[in-house]
Amino acid sequence: MSSTHPTLASRTDRPRRLHVIGGGMVAHRLVEALRDRDVDGTWTVDLYCEEPRAPYDRVALTSYFSGSSPDDLLLGDDPLDHDPLVTVHVGTRVTAIDPETRTLTVDGRAEAYDALVLATGSSAFVPPVAGADLPGAFVYRTIEDVQALERWVQDGGRPLQGVVVGGGLLGLEAAGALHGMGVRSTVVEFADRLMPLQVDEGGGAALRRIIEGMGVQVRTSTATAALHAGSDGNVGSMEFADGTTVEADVVVFATGVRPRDELAREAGLVVGERGGVVVDDACRTVAPDVYAVGEVACIHGRTWGLVGPGNTMAEVVVDRLLGGEATFPGADTSTKLKLLGVDVASFGDAFADSAGSLEVVYADPVAKVYKKLVMSDDATTLLGGVLVGDASAYASLRPMLGSALGSDPNAWLLPEGGVAPPTGELPDAANVCSCNNVTAGTIRSAVCDAGCTDLGSLKACTKAGTSCGSCLPLVKNILNAELKKSGAEVSTALCEHFAFSRAQLFDIVSVTGLRTFSEIIAAHGTGRGCDICRPVVASILSSLGAGHVMDKDLARLQDTNDHVMANLQKDGTYSVVPRVPGGEITPEGLIAIGEVAKDFGLYTKITGGQRIDLFGARLEQLPAIWRRLVDAGFESGHAYGKALRTVKSCVGSTWCRYGVQDSVGMAIDLELRYRGLRSPHKLKLGVSGCARECAEARGKDIGVIATDKGWNLYVGGNGGFTPRHAQLFAEDLDTESLVRTIDRFLMYYVRTADRLQRTAPWVEEHEGGLEAIRAVVMEDSLGICADLDAAMAAHVENYRDEWAATLADPEKLSQFVSFINSPESSDPDLTYVEERGQRRPATPDERQLIAGPRLEVRS
Repeated sequence: MSSTHPTLASRTDRPRRLHVIGGGMVAHRLVEALRDRDVDGTWTVDLYCEEPRAPYDRVALTSYFSGSSPDDLLLGDDPLDHDPLVTVHVGTRVTAIDPETRTLTVDGRAEAYDALVLATGSSAFVPPVAGADLPGAFVYRTIEDVQALERWVQDGGRPLQGVVVGGGLLGLEAAGALHGMGVRSTVVEFADRLMPLQVDEGGGAALRRIIEGMGVQVRTSTATAALHAGSDGNVGSMEFADGTTVEADVVVFATGVRPRDELAREAGLVVGERGGVVVDDACRTVAPDVYAVGEVACIHGRTWGLVGPGNTMAEVVVDRLLGGEATFPGADTSTKLKLLGVDVASFGDAFADSAGSLEVVYADPVAKVYKKLVMSDDATTLLGGVLVGDASAYASLRPMLGSALGSDPNAWLLPEGGVAPPTGELPDAANVCSCNNVTAGTIRSAVCDAGCTDLGSLKACTKAGTSCGSCLPLVKNILNAELKKSGAEVSTALCEHFAFSRAQLFDIVSVTGLRTFSEIIAAHGTGRGCDICRPVVASILSSLGAGHVMDKDLARLQDTNDHVMANLQKDGTYSVVPRVPGGEITPEGLIAIGEVAKDFGLYTKITGGQRIDLFGARLEQLPAIWRRLVDAGFESGHAYGKALRTVKSCVGSTWCRYGVQDSVGMAIDLELRYRGLRSPHKLKLGVSGCARECAEARGKDIGVIATDKGWNLYVGGNGGFTPRHAQLFAEDLDTESLVRTIDRFLMYYVRTADRLQRTAPWVEEHEGGLEAIRAVVMEDSLGICADLDAAMAAHVENYRDEWAATLADPEKLSQFVSFINSPESSDPDLTYVEERGQRRPATPDERQLIAGPRLEVRS
């Protein structure tokens, strides 16, 4: 809270009393906005939270299943109860309000108010079906709901079959949570498509194909008739209106919400036909000085279930409380979400309801992408859009609603290789953050006039990016552009929680010896961290040998792949990649991998890095697969981590008549030396036995090419989106010098590169470029080479295989316990197809005739 706010003790007149009933995101926004603007302290605030905790981010509720604790979801780094003019009542329910006496009843006592705001939100709706109250049936609304759901699944003791009733936003989030816990799930939707309020028929079909491809079944145009108990008295099956049934060990109802308007009804306030407290454009009810905001408010004849309109209402009420005349301008219903790992976005007139509008559509069922732009009748002005499977253009498109695109709409839809859209500056009026109604002009003003020079202060000043966060990349781009215009230095801060770059934070952690995220952020950061800084700290701690990725504090910081030590694929299964140093493998090793693939029904492929990738493993199969591979002498190939991936080699002098050095032996030595080395981004090495370069070493982060006199070393080559050729770093090195030089180069990169920065841009952006790095590594210009050598020696000495360590540790292995008892048989709901002699699960597209990509214009 602002330090300029007066305290009660500094005032001689009595502040007016505002009571806010409800402890959700909109209530928090209202109180926070009031305290920011009420510089004279004319209002004191009592905030009543019925749940047993302060306001939290309900939009991010599903992150609980990714390791976030309830405290991580709390709103604001400085809780409201630290403000002397705000009293937060946690776990407190208001039982009545009396507009006549201007009082509310709480804990049996009457409390007087000067103004009252109803922000009671909504409750989860459970349809009136028989058996809905059986044990094993849940809703998905509060932290307590998701905790209860998690306990039920964990206590199940066997693989469960789940059903989610409702295919909207919340239903797909719930399905994602069940899927992540290893529950085989079915989504049931009454409408004819998923997300019927956000996406059109084409978008719904694309979304269905993607989700079914992950192993989650979908039933649309289906009504639930009843839940039936099993022999244990818990939910056992679900019956549909057509008489069919499915097995169901756990059921989640996500069929919508109903406004919590019971206080208003009992007080005689006017409510809408479908619920909600009726308010005018100033968010006022029929009772004097009683307002309603958020999901409980019925404004313009409807209730709004999104945080953006609720925050706008909160700002309107604050303005009215302070003597202003603000009115509700309407709502932006744009949404961008990642559901079951699938990007989905909807904005503006998504259904082309505007007269004369045109729909420009690109659909590729094979690539699982659907994109649609709704344009004005002259195809120049953007009116809306739907993006499924690839929503990368959302941040740029949504602020341009109502404006001319300035180019062919097709350029925004076609895949990479099409005509690129223009990248001109957004107009000031463009709405960048729909949740909090923040325009590009507001952001620019905050940077230029209010002195907001970093993302954290910009978010605090404008509230942009503080809700769903989907606009943050665009917000940061505008910030950096304005700073560059003014000649100011662009901040290298990692995020708003750490004022340091990744390299600075690495040095801090290394020197201080702190070994948990909690200790690090408490000593050198602010708040509770975010999806940017948490994985970075996890990588730094792993680089410094802090422990196994699944160790206590480290586990909750990891990305999805690291958290389960396998690569999540687009169908929801995982790939397992054992290490094959240098690509050299014995016949026994080949047979062992082949038997694992055969026994678990996995699809096999030899990768470009000379390893064998095993695709199609279910989460519950991972420990058993690791056990077989470890027993056969294999270890983790770290394909899931930002770490060394492979060291590719040719056959070298061992077999090739042109080879001048043992490239295979060198590749094996390097891979065994650097295996498990965590770094800012993935690392790939290559070793060629002669100048013919069969290992393509100059396309790798580290490339080694044999010469008659030793080895030439190349650095900074990358593939990916911006391929780079590696640059010559040193010539004719003997083996000892080569290894020492690579040691130092890699350790210097690990310590100084930015987050997710490959070696190629690191070399290019390093002050002094390649020559400066060469001076550090080979001439010890900074006097740090002894430290770099010691750090690499410690890494080599302390390396432990993460798969084997997990299998040997009951505490770590217990995190997979609910999946290990899965039956060996395949999922009977999957259909398999043969592809080039191997069996793999069929995609939905292969169950029907596949229409090729299409680009069409509909009027």
